[in-house]
Amino acid sequence: MRLWSIHPKYLDQKGLVAVWREALLAKKVLEGKTKGYKFHPQLERFKKATNPLHAINKYLEHIYLEASHRGYVFDKTKFSLIENDIEKISVTKGQLTYEFNHLLEKLKKRDPFLYEKLKHTKEIECHPSFYIVAGNVESWEIIKTK
Repeated sequence: MRLWSIHPKYLDQKGLVAVWREALLAKKVLEGKTKGYKFHPQLERFKKATNPLHAINKYLEHIYLEASHRGYVFDKTKFSLIENDIEKISVTKGQLTYEFNHLLEKLKKRDPFLYEKLKHTKEIECHPSFYIVAGNVESWEIIKTK
């Protein structure tokens, strides 16, 4: 299960579809509707949120918005819109760098044009469900945003 911490705008078509599917699986896990993946490390940050389902739904909403922006048709009924403010989850700068470099390696083969476009990115943006903190090791904290 890969729930990217980097902004979905960096993902190629395959990556965007994959994160959508993975996040939907994560939602099912958090809803108790599947037996697998219950203890997956990338789920821990969502489990620690005050309302894990709100957190994963907000995550999915941003994936949906990116897909819509690109003209893709993802099923909006697969997640619940969260209209109020939601907690953000911390992600370390080191984790973002790690994920971005991991994506670049994938893009070398899958989408060389996008790789060339992204390879000189200096400031990596995180997924809107997260906020960046200093550090190299992955660790999560939750904050309430307005």
